[in-house]
Amino acid sequence: MGEGWTRTVSLEELKARGRHVFRQDGRQIAIFDTPRGIFACNNRCPHEGYPLREGTLDADCKLTCNWHNWKFDLATGENQRDGDRLRVYPVEVRDGEVWIEIVDPPVAERMAKTMSDLETAFRDHDYERIARELARLVQIGTDPTQAVAAAIHWSHDRFELGWSHAYAGVADWLRLYDERAHEPENRLICLLEAIGHMADDTLWEEVYPYATGSAPWDEEAFVAAIEAEDEEKAIALTRGALQAGNAFALMERGLTRGAIAHYNDFGHALIYVPHAGSLVARLGEDVAEPVLLSLVRGLASAFREDLIPEFRGYADALAAFGARPNGAAPSADAFLKLPANKALAFTAEHGTAPASDLFRSLLAANATNMLTFDLGHLGDLDQPYGSDFGWLDLTHGLTFANAVRNQCGRYPDLWPAGLLQMACFSGRNIGHGDAGVDLEDWKVTDPVAFFAQVEETLLDHHQDEYIVSVHLLKTALAVRDLVRSQEAGQAGDIAMAALNRLLHSPIRTKMVRRTARQAMRFVATDV
Repeated sequence: MGEGWTRTVSLEELKARGRHVFRQDGRQIAIFDTPRGIFACNNRCPHEGYPLREGTLDADCKLTCNWHNWKFDLATGENQRDGDRLRVYPVEVRDGEVWIEIVDPPVAERMAKTMSDLETAFRDHDYERIARELARLVQIGTDPTQAVAAAIHWSHDRFELGWSHAYAGVADWLRLYDERAHEPENRLICLLEAIGHMADDTLWEEVYPYATGSAPWDEEAFVAAIEAEDEEKAIALTRGALQAGNAFALMERGLTRGAIAHYNDFGHALIYVPHAGSLVARLGEDVAEPVLLSLVRGLASAFREDLIPEFRGYADALAAFGARPNGAAPSADAFLKLPANKALAFTAEHGTAPASDLFRSLLAANATNMLTFDLGHLGDLDQPYGSDFGWLDLTHGLTFANAVRNQCGRYPDLWPAGLLQMACFSGRNIGHGDAGVDLEDWKVTDPVAFFAQVEETLLDHHQDEYIVSVHLLKTALAVRDLVRSQEAGQAGDIAMAALNRLLHSPIRTKMVRRTARQAMRFVATDV
């Protein structure tokens, strides 16, 4: 008998009992005597691990796990619910003994099957099965981050409006993954959250094809296409950059210019650019096309808040930036009572001040707005339709600031746009503060220990909604980056205090009564 065959139980004993569990090196293999022959399979149900020895077997050799009614064909392992297949083993009877062949398939075969099963789980957003398939990739000994790259390919053309928080979250989860080299459980969490969010954001979404044309990369033409919301042309230029090679590096300045030309999508456009670079750098050029095509689609379709009355002063402030000889940056306190348009004009008046000084003042203002957030607003029921306010509005002021630090630091001529849009955040978020919140109550005295604890919180965040957990993740890493860069100065202390308070406060994203009340008011006026 060939290698891998193992004697398990006597035929007499099996027939007397009808079923038997054979144990070897941590495996549990259930063996069944049926009218159609003897069959062997994993004893643990691939759903949640309950013992299949206790299952119900019918005349057609269909085995039912009685805990959750999963059903398997014992001859093939096929799952009647289209879930994980059950592993089955070849069986032979020799000299009154039952032998089974225990040989793992080649790594390439196991890898292909696991990736196929992972895609099935991804399409259904089956969170627990995604976790199991990722664990299998680790067990096989392959690099499980290739599953993240695959998920980007599976999802990039199912975002109708381009990037979502999911891809930015992937970049940050991978950062934590790389920092946890000797922590397999935490690494699995990072991959699970990254892939799970992509699956959730594209669940039931149809494919939205990208234009297929190509044109040689031209930065000015690209920026003009983004300004004109001409996705087809912008995609063609992107394909030209992809064909040239090292596309993100070639496109980064143009992407940054397109992202920051307006107060786009509440700052998301600029926030996403360095995250795109991080994904390509980490996962390789194989993901450059899906990452960049979806990012460019997002830039071309971004809504431009500087065109609404609240921020309409942006264009004039940008044109007037630095025109007045006022070379000192104002303090953060000077911004704390200025609505957006006044904050824009005030920032422009001080445009000749060093960009780093203005950055720190505006960062401190945004961090103070977040630190002092009045938690009473979480329960507001009578806000106008579409004007609800919560923690996530405030966190963007800090994640955007970190993006400004990154991208305007690389392209200094873009500082005026970045600083003015920080002023948009500052002005937008005033009026929601609690004067009773004291910095000293939330001040962080040991940043190293603080961020270590923050990371542990992120890795077991207890949040049901990805939109909440990803904001916690992005905000925490943005604040960590700001503090470590030392460019934040004392504003970094306020940002850490704000993060500290956020992580110790309730976060509400679904207000049932408020939603119903707002809908009734809106419909009543819709005549």
